[in-house]
Amino acid sequence: MNAHFDVEHIEPGHTLELYISPSCPYCIQAIAHYDRTGYPYVLHDAQNDLAQRKAMFAYTNNDPTVPAIVLDGNYVQSGWGKPPRG
Repeated sequence: MNAHFDVEHIEPGHTLELYISPSCPYCIQAIAHYDRTGYPYVLHDAQNDLAQRKAMFAYTNNDPTVPAIVLDGNYVQSGWGKPPRG
């Protein structure tokens, strides 16, 4: 993915996955954004589900920063905001 990909403005038709920690404020902001825009996503609890954490680490090269954002099976970034924080 492009290093300057704008995760806040994704064209329709993509598969969006979010690897999150339920209590992370940046994860909550990302979820609220996609809920507000109506963009569908698949949520993975990387804090409480070991299999999901391992899947996230495979995408992020072991970076624990959440949310980890995956689009169409490609890792885009970890963190939320400009610049991304998590």
